[in-house]
Amino acid sequence: MVSHAVSSGQRPHVVCVPYPAQGHINPMMKVAKLLHAKGFHVTFVNTIYNHNRLLRSRGPNALNGLPSFRFEFIPDGLPETDVDVTQDIPALCESTMKNGLAPFKELLGRINAGDDVPPVSCIVSDGCMSFTLDAAEELSVPEVVFWTTSACGFLAYLHYYRFIEKGLSPLKDESYLTKEYLETKIDWIPSMRNLRLKDIPSFIRTTNPDDIMLNFLVRETDRAKRASAIILNTFDDLEHDVIQSMQSILPPVYSIGPLHLLVQQEIDENSGIGRMGSNLWREETECLNWLNTKSQNSVVYVNFGSITVMTAEQLVEFAWGLAATGKEFFWVIRPDLVVGDVAMVPPEFLTETADRSMLASWCPQEKVLSHPAIGGFLTHSGWNSTLESLCGGVPMVCWPFFAEQQTNCKFCCDEWKIGIEIGGDVKRDEVEAVVRELMDGEKGKKMRKKAEEWRRLAEKATEHELGSSVVNLEKLVTNVLLGE
Repeated sequence: MVSHAVSSGQRPHVVCVPYPAQGHINPMMKVAKLLHAKGFHVTFVNTIYNHNRLLRSRGPNALNGLPSFRFEFIPDGLPETDVDVTQDIPALCESTMKNGLAPFKELLGRINAGDDVPPVSCIVSDGCMSFTLDAAEELSVPEVVFWTTSACGFLAYLHYYRFIEKGLSPLKDESYLTKEYLETKIDWIPSMRNLRLKDIPSFIRTTNPDDIMLNFLVRETDRAKRASAIILNTFDDLEHDVIQSMQSILPPVYSIGPLHLLVQQEIDENSGIGRMGSNLWREETECLNWLNTKSQNSVVYVNFGSITVMTAEQLVEFAWGLAATGKEFFWVIRPDLVVGDVAMVPPEFLTETADRSMLASWCPQEKVLSHPAIGGFLTHSGWNSTLESLCGGVPMVCWPFFAEQQTNCKFCCDEWKIGIEIGGDVKRDEVEAVVRELMDGEKGKKMRKKAEEWRRLAEKATEHELGSSVVNLEKLVTNVLLGE
């Protein structure tokens, strides 16, 4: 790739502002690394809470950065705490929206007043941190908004206001949350076929007209229209029609994913930048040695991401369902996975599966999903997980939890043909049946073949200088961030 490096004297300076949750910080870190590789000075802005978590999980020098890649932090406006858990999402959204702008403007003023770095020339912000747009407009610099969802999830959010207009949300009362009601056809979102209400991101399932998340997403998707451009971590072959249907209602939309494949292409893993990580939990890497001893496609990988929580009963049903398959499995169980309790699997389950299982509390997921031993993935259908699975050629059992995971699940199962959905009210017999189907059944074989096809297309988008995501990233830099 052509580097727009630094011939004109001063480097361009990008300030990257992720939403303060793990699944948003990771992709933003990848965007920051790619821009740094193209000659940008980078300032990466975490919240104080996550800054401190990163120091605990990655060591006291983890955020020293490099002269041209620096870490800063702003408060999130919530009461201070030092517990290592994902914060309450509605409270965090409300707090950053109300309290984020003043400290962010102060940080930009401080950066621009210093003489040791170039002045800020552009901002890349998470779609849920749109207070940054006010600061960009005040500084007269371009701002690119990064929605870390799938394109299909983002398009559904963009139509939230219509659900309210049509009286579909908020619900009149709890009695509307029936199976039949959730089967209501939604046939008025362009390019999204055979949708039902249950496939729409979950925040519309509220009975409260003042619901924080419903109103927050209507507001943030509307404010996205003020951005200089929008970027998505997806690729044209995967979500072409959905991306096309957005272009008419938004600033230019660039699909520049899968970001982890672009980063693998561009950045040496052992360089200073390559070694910078963004995991808020300590990664346990012993699993990779364990996987090295397993045969191809033999292991089920289980991980419900950084936010999903479940009941103690659901955890037990998943455990015994997995045990009953007789398959080898690697299961990541976050300490805060069970609501209001420490996540504990039954001791008998541990004894029974000891010779064919490995448990961890967090892991380097990209490496796990690209490992040849992994044959299937039981997932919450978060977008990073879905994309990483697809890039590993790994089919999925989908148990969506919230947000646009329901939409991702629908597209995985019906459009991309790489997933099987499992019911929300989880039972061990169903877990056993779908995991067996995934690993050994006819449907599982077809899905694995399809996942392999998508893997090749993802590589095509990112590995060649004419790949769609390579070209889009180049256009984004030249036309928007450098404004050439």
